[in-house]
Amino acid sequence: MEDVLEVYHRPYDPQRPVVAMDEKPVQLLSDTREPIPCQPGQPARQDHQYKRNGTANIFCAVEPLGNWRRLEVTERRTKLDFAAFVKELVDERYKDALKVVLVMDNLNTHSPASLYDAFGPEEARRITEKLEIHHTPKHGSWLNVAEIELSVVGRRLRDRVTSVSELARQLAVIEQDRNEAAKGVDWQFTTDQARIKLKRLYPSFEVR
Repeated sequence: MEDVLEVYHRPYDPQRPVVAMDEKPVQLLSDTREPIPCQPGQPARQDHQYKRNGTANIFCAVEPLGNWRRLEVTERRTKLDFAAFVKELVDERYKDALKVVLVMDNLNTHSPASLYDAFGPEEARRITEKLEIHHTPKHGSWLNVAEIELSVVGRRLRDRVTSVSELARQLAVIEQDRNEAAKGVDWQFTTDQARIKLKRLYPSFEVR
């Protein structure tokens, strides 16, 4: 935990940007009956029944001090999808950086091993060398700034998204709006506060 908190309080360095990454599954749903739009004196109405159209996955990368985020939709959440998303970050947005300081949780796909499953050894090594990885502790994914961004995304999505293409369209609008508004994350929780508020989680020693 303290490792991640220390990373969040590093000064902004474009050569070593701090980037938090997370992912979120989304159910694709469609209406079984056509919704009725709002009218004067009458709110919009929507049948509570719906049809399941499968699931999709949202990858989210957010640079808290750079006021930037990237949202991408995939049909699955495999090692190959993770590797492709990380490669895009390294080769596009951060192609000129020395290191990408990547914060993410302990999901089994979130490791350099996924890069070696997706690419040849030389390419996987090249990407891995560009990363400085910090994992949030188990049961501590709330320390991942990307979860904050995904909660904002969730509130802005329509209740029922029918398809992968519709989800991608909505996310593109959200991403553009928030990047143009330069929305960042002002992380305030410090190591000193953690040692006080979360004292029960620290090991205790009895001196005899």
